[in-house]
Amino acid sequence: MQGPLQHLKVLDLTIARAGPTAVRLLADWGADVIKIEPPRNSNSATGSRRGPDEQNLHRNKRALTLDLKAPEGQQVFHQIAQQADIVVENFRSDVKFRLGVDYETLSEINPRLIYASISGFGQDGPYATRPGVDQIIQGMSGLMSITGEPGQGPMRVGVAISDTSAGMFLGQGILLALIHREQTGKGQWVQTSLLEAMLSKLDFQGARYTMKGEIPDQQGNDHPTQVPMGTLEASDGFINVAAYGEVMWRRFCEALQADDLLNHPDYQSVAARVSLRGPLKADMNTVTQQFTVIELIERLTAAGVPAGPINNVGEAFEDPQVKHLGMAIPAPHPELGDLDLVRSPIHLSAFAQAERFDCAAPDPGRDSAEVLADFGYTPEQIAALSEHGIVSNGSESRTSTSDSK
Repeated sequence: MQGPLQHLKVLDLTIARAGPTAVRLLADWGADVIKIEPPRNSNSATGSRRGPDEQNLHRNKRALTLDLKAPEGQQVFHQIAQQADIVVENFRSDVKFRLGVDYETLSEINPRLIYASISGFGQDGPYATRPGVDQIIQGMSGLMSITGEPGQGPMRVGVAISDTSAGMFLGQGILLALIHREQTGKGQWVQTSLLEAMLSKLDFQGARYTMKGEIPDQQGNDHPTQVPMGTLEASDGFINVAAYGEVMWRRFCEALQADDLLNHPDYQSVAARVSLRGPLKADMNTVTQQFTVIELIERLTAAGVPAGPINNVGEAFEDPQVKHLGMAIPAPHPELGDLDLVRSPIHLSAFAQAERFDCAAPDPGRDSAEVLADFGYTPEQIAALSEHGIVSNGSESRTSTSDSK
């Protein structure tokens, strides 16, 4: 695949979701990513390799199976790491040392190597050895305490937000380390964790506490500080509207001919509307219930007021703008045919957005012989490694999650 990262070789040791999210950024923009897994079958936290989750995480990669628990497997990894640019892993700290794939070992072998790690809680500290997964972090970070309707108890976000956020942050860190290496010739260890990523993603909600000691609470579908901004009722469903501030508030009322609302003595300032958000929403619903979702969107959009429907996932991907953007593109699979997967959201003017992925996610070990040959192994050496069970080709093995985060 042509892209700004096509000169880079990446060794992908990641499992589950957070690490693969970081590696996917590199693979989608041209890096030669080699996914390394153990030869033996085991379970995966993200389902079958041929299922939607793993296909979306591991497209545009090659696959090598390698037994890192065996000294011969570690030796092979060290040899290919000498020629690699980036290693990405999300093992627990004790596991990476046991397998001989820790930063200290690999940086001695290859000082230019960028070594990137994701963990649940960080590489050190009182929680460093704890296993961490998305939902645990959603709860510990405070996110669940501000998600959901007031009084209904904590609520998780409907996607693996801490996994994917940590993956995106690690991908950014890798790119920063690449820029530093261009300037100095030196690699380094890039780290983040699910907990750090999720606290960062709290953004202004977190800053309300760190700066002023405020503890945000649940606001349901309404914005915690901007009023009115949230979900309103139409005659046939629901709509999201952002009518905060004097200009948008007036436009909203005029677009819906809500003179009584515009002239209501209790709602004549931003501060008044914020203090009366409950009664205000009830009065706004009385107005919006007179229109369908489509009518509301047409009227409010024409008036310059941000408004939109509340789609299910299918409706979202079938939306005309999403179709225009081409967010789902095919990935060729040798047995399953073309699989439509979700493309990278990034656009670069120097590189056309790909209309197809190079390949779907490979079965474990599919490219073992080819990858080893690329790193200088002879057919005889590859055959010997296969005979001793150090590598295998194309078996439907699964990565174990027992050593994750």
